[in-house]
Amino acid sequence: MITRPRRLRITPSIRDMTAETRLSPSMMIYPVFVREGRNIIEDIPTMPGQKRYSPDTLPKILERAMNAKIGGVLLFGIPEHKDECGSSAWDENGVIQQAIRTAKSEFPGLTVIGDVCLCEYTSHGHCGLIRGGHVDNDSTLEILSRVAVSQADAGADIVAPSDMMDGHTAAIREALDKNGHVDTLIMSYAVKYASAFYGPFREAAGSAPAFGDRRTYQMDPRNVREAVKEALLDVQEGADIIIVKPGMPYLDVLKTVKAAVNIPVASYSVSGEYAMMKAACANGWLNEKNIACEAVICLARAGADIVITYYALDLAEWMLKDEL
Repeated sequence: MITRPRRLRITPSIRDMTAETRLSPSMMIYPVFVREGRNIIEDIPTMPGQKRYSPDTLPKILERAMNAKIGGVLLFGIPEHKDECGSSAWDENGVIQQAIRTAKSEFPGLTVIGDVCLCEYTSHGHCGLIRGGHVDNDSTLEILSRVAVSQADAGADIVAPSDMMDGHTAAIREALDKNGHVDTLIMSYAVKYASAFYGPFREAAGSAPAFGDRRTYQMDPRNVREAVKEALLDVQEGADIIIVKPGMPYLDVLKTVKAAVNIPVASYSVSGEYAMMKAACANGWLNEKNIACEAVICLARAGADIVITYYALDLAEWMLKDEL
């Protein structure tokens, strides 16, 4: 006997119970911009709803992060002093080090991640040292290692090298271990594309390159096999978590990388993705809660164990209220 197929009509509770992809606040990481100074909470025009904080006002947003039960915060430092080698990046009293110490002092249970890169700290805006008009990979590794150790000294639970220099994970792991930070994790931006979706971030962090671009050391958006190669190299060098960046436009890359590695994979839903959704919602073209949730579901469905998103706090709060 042939029975006709039918689509089940199920209750919302059964639908949730049988969903293939699940979200939780603990898988969300919230990026936060911290600039030097005092009593600063300022809007970021290109990223409506996001702000820059000074170290003394940072606890205001960290308290919300704790209450939302998210997985952690990713801190980006914006210094007053910039030079050719980005020396503020490893200054023990630098803005990122102050922010990390404040975060761990006020909220010891909150996972704090420090972004390890030079673009916010260098006068030329590139992610490494300039030699002969070009970014020099090998000489940059020593500087990045110094930055990572300084952040671990300040109390960072995880360091996240975002520079895309070859060999950065191995160099940083060795430096951390030599300086007694054997338990500090490395969340490497192993797969970071030279994307047009970073524009709002560069305005927020003051990190646009003064000349040229970053295509010589970030990845070509046309390549997928290269992503697997980069991810496997970082796993071999000792990465504990790897990041695929950007998010939604690179779902195929995320899925491919997830299938290739045996460690947690994070997806970074970047500033351009956030800005586009915000703009469409401000014009009444999209429902913000629905679109933000669907976007992060897509990332999780494609394989993300962790999602770094500017919607992290909103999403977590909606989840806790059972509004998603």
